[in-house]
Amino acid sequence: MDTDRLEKIAEPLLSWFKDNARDLPWRREPLPYYVWVSEIMLQQTRVEAVKPFFARFIDALPDIAALASCEEERLLKLWEGLGYYNRVRNMQKAAKIVEEQYHGRLPDCYEELQKLPGIGSYTAGAISSIAYGKAESAVDGNVLRVVSRITGCEEDVMKQSVRRKFETSLRTVMPKDKPGTFNQALMELGATVCLPNGAPECHKCPVQAICYAREHGCQLLLPVKAVKKERRVEPRTVLVIRDSEHALIQKRPSKGLLASLYELPNLEGRLMVDEVLQYVEHCGFSPIRIMELPPAKHIFSHIEWHMTGYMVLVEDVEEIGIEKTAEQVSHRRSLFIQPQQTEQEYPIPAAFAAYTKYLSIKLGQEKYRETGEI
Repeated sequence: MDTDRLEKIAEPLLSWFKDNARDLPWRREPLPYYVWVSEIMLQQTRVEAVKPFFARFIDALPDIAALASCEEERLLKLWEGLGYYNRVRNMQKAAKIVEEQYHGRLPDCYEELQKLPGIGSYTAGAISSIAYGKAESAVDGNVLRVVSRITGCEEDVMKQSVRRKFETSLRTVMPKDKPGTFNQALMELGATVCLPNGAPECHKCPVQAICYAREHGCQLLLPVKAVKKERRVEPRTVLVIRDSEHALIQKRPSKGLLASLYELPNLEGRLMVDEVLQYVEHCGFSPIRIMELPPAKHIFSHIEWHMTGYMVLVEDVEEIGIEKTAEQVSHRRSLFIQPQQTEQEYPIPAAFAAYTKYLSIKLGQEKYRETGEI
């Protein structure tokens, strides 16, 4: 790993960034709260996809006090479509601590920021450097890729020891008067030029003359990452149960996967038509017609759902009766609602997007794609 190369990148990188930085809403006014919200949203989500979520979130919760006091169901609804819901739960926990211990102001100290729930070294570095001008590095996936190619690092970049080595090296070479700009320039280079999963656009790179990987033709071999453990596959059967005007949703348990979100009824395994009808009748419904829906798949970080779907039309029933019978079976809060109510009230995770469309329900990113915001 040739870290001496990093000493030469600041000037060409900052010059390039000045002319090529994307116009992003959280960059226009880099308030600490805006930087924090945007960085949490950007974890494993594309920039263009985040823009409308960021605007909606800031409009609804304009500051830390609003985030700290937001009712959980509304908070999860605002996050719907971004996934990883524990991230926004941790944001709210952190906001409450900031309100109580820091008078509503995010601390500017890198070490203090890391004490808050959900804020690790990268997010702490981004907030302290971009919002407060502190000389702290912010090493995300894009920066890991850029630095590993520039220096020719052949170590596993997923190791914390390697990440810390990168953080230390960048902290040494960053301009002390422009740490936030330097960090953002590295991120931008990784997002728009030094690309993953294919050939980087080296002819556009401002530091191509310095880059080890460019010099030795090994761009596609770097960064080095250990092979991930295979995800566990779980077959599930998802049911769209509805009468002429209403559909059944139910609230997930308060702990575990997709905690406290609403979902379409679903069962473990791949059920056949007769098994589904038996289950629906057991719930207290009178099925009229059943239709098998196309299979779907949803990938979580550690498991994959391979889903079979059925639309079941049932005789019209009163909401009170259906809630009572459904809760007797599921032991959770079940609602027989008009599908349009979910647009504003009930957070439903993207895992069910392949089947909510049969109720004309659009979730998160799908809503923004339809309006052209993504």
